[in-house]
Amino acid sequence: MSDFYTQAQRDLQDEFESRALADRLSTAIVTSALADEQIRFIESRNMFFLSTIDDTGFPSTSYKGGARGFVRVPTPGSIVFPAYDGNGMFVSLGNIEDQGKVGILFIDFETPQRLRVRGDARLVRDGAMFESYPGALLVVEITIDSIWQNCPRYVHKMAPVDESPYVPDESGHARIALWKRIDAMQDVLSPADRQAAETAGLISMDEYGARLAAGDA
Repeated sequence: MSDFYTQAQRDLQDEFESRALADRLSTAIVTSALADEQIRFIESRNMFFLSTIDDTGFPSTSYKGGARGFVRVPTPGSIVFPAYDGNGMFVSLGNIEDQGKVGILFIDFETPQRLRVRGDARLVRDGAMFESYPGALLVVEITIDSIWQNCPRYVHKMAPVDESPYVPDESGHARIALWKRIDAMQDVLSPADRQAAETAGLISMDEYGARLAAGDA
C-alpha cells in the first residue's frame, strides 16, 4: 500500500529511521477487507471511539456505545452502526454528512486488543438497514479504506462492570437522559422529551452536577 502514508508521516519516519519498518508493517497488517476473526471481534464490541473532521480541518473524537453486536459487518468491506439520541449538537454526524471521512478505534480492555478502521461514511435515513435498528435517529454506513491491528502493549487491562441502562431496548425504547431532566433545559427540549422529563421527575443543575460527579449519569 504505497499510498498509505502521507508526506509528513514519511518525513517523521525518515527522521527517526523507521521507514523500512513502516513499509513492512503496512504490507503485513494493513488491508481493505476484514478477515473473519476481525469481523467476529467488531461484532462482539459494545463500544468504540469515532473520529471525524469538519470543514475547517478540526477533528472531533467521540465515544459510541450500545448493546453487543450494535456494530454490524454487512460485507468484509463495510460496517454499519446506529446513531442514537444524543445532545442535539450533531458534531460527529454533521462532520460525516459534510466530509464523510471517519476513523474508528475498537478496543477490548479485557484481553487486550485493538483494531483501527478508516473509511468513507454516509448517513442512512431509511430502508431495511435503518429499520433494523429500533431507536436509532440515523444509521452510519462505512465503506472501509484501511484496517489494521495495533500492538496492544499500552492498553490498560480492565474488567467491565455494567452496560449502560440508556441503550435502547429491542423495541427502540430508551430511558430519558439525566441531563434532559434538568429544570433549566425544559424550554429547549422537544414536547416528547419534556413529557418524559416531567414523568421521570425534574432535577436542578446542582443535583445533576452532584449525580454526575458520583458517576450516576
